[in-house]
Amino acid sequence: MAKIKPFKGVCPPAQIAPTLSSRPYDVLSSEEARDEAKGIEHSLYHIIKPEIDFPQGTDEHDSKVYEKASENFKKFQKEGWLKEDKKENYYVYAQTMDGRTQYGLVVAASVSDYLDGVIKKHELTRCDKEEDRMKHVRVNDANIEPVFFAYPDNAEIDSIVADVTSGEPVYDFVSAEGFGHKFWVVDNENKIERITELFGAIPALYIADGHHRTAAAALVGAEKARNNPNHTGNEEYNYFMAVCFPESQLRIMDYNRVVKDLNGLTDAEFLERLSKDFIVEKKGVEEYKPVALHNFSLYLSGIWYSITAKNDTYDDQDPIGVLDVTISSDLILRDILGIKELRTDKRIDFVGGLRGLGELKKRVDSGEMRVALALYPVSMKQLMDIADTGNIMPPKTTWFEPKLRSGLVIHKLQ
Repeated sequence: MAKIKPFKGVCPPAQIAPTLSSRPYDVLSSEEARDEAKGIEHSLYHIIKPEIDFPQGTDEHDSKVYEKASENFKKFQKEGWLKEDKKENYYVYAQTMDGRTQYGLVVAASVSDYLDGVIKKHELTRCDKEEDRMKHVRVNDANIEPVFFAYPDNAEIDSIVADVTSGEPVYDFVSAEGFGHKFWVVDNENKIERITELFGAIPALYIADGHHRTAAAALVGAEKARNNPNHTGNEEYNYFMAVCFPESQLRIMDYNRVVKDLNGLTDAEFLERLSKDFIVEKKGVEEYKPVALHNFSLYLSGIWYSITAKNDTYDDQDPIGVLDVTISSDLILRDILGIKELRTDKRIDFVGGLRGLGELKKRVDSGEMRVALALYPVSMKQLMDIADTGNIMPPKTTWFEPKLRSGLVIHKLQ
């Protein structure tokens, strides 16, 4: 069962929250962060991407860059740009995109739950990315950015959240990307106690986004426990910050592929090879979006195609094999285009669904890419089923929007 607790959040004053908060560290480059933080001394990018305080080209993994993050975190607190709450609270964070709002509870999740598999993952992590985030957690002695969890729907939790959000939010703003962000403090002791109890009856939490940050936070917590001869299990480092959303409120967007060449094939030869495992239908010059599982959209030489996997090409009883990302990776990218390793092959790139089909068309029409493939999005049920069975999704399967805004609340490990 899930173990969570309230915590003393470190938060910005309301008047600077819109300009202090930022996009997550891993969705933009150093130069993009430099541009977004220009003229904003209190931008969180000075903590989560501190290489912007050094000359262009500085290695973001240099020890002095991590040290700068810590220096800036201390400065933000000294200047009053970040202030720690006087008591332990939960928080509610609401995000609005395209008229749809999702409500997440900001909690301190348990390191032991991650290590014991109560917090379930669906992606593999890379050691180099884990170590980068571990260094960032260590040097700041804090979880600066939250991770993004899902939990099975619970009507009583929904009711508590609805009651909290009927009041005035502490923060209420629209970010540059056009997403709405609202934030409330849950400081009522009865509500806090009941939220803790209700999560204590939930059998599992699911990592939606932020596998590397989750692993890093948990591993640093475990490391601190090993190094403390007086460890009791009640220390703050035994927890890390997560925003937990009910599964029914989350939407996974498509995560699409663009490829540089046809592996020596002509258009006609490529389409002929496709027809072995797919029903291929020419759609014309108007954008075509996949309409159901196992239906794909293909853009090639100015023309859109619908391609639908034939029934004998997948097994509905195989939680991984039935995924469209598996079908396309095996039957198109591997068997026809010769791309065997999605993580490392330079011939392929990936485009989040927020950019739309127009981005796929643009990259092919420009000549940068030869062909584009759009997939029908994975469902939350598929994600949770895979996590429950201990399986791992193929690379680049899920794309969640909107991303969590960083800097609305921070969790110290002291």
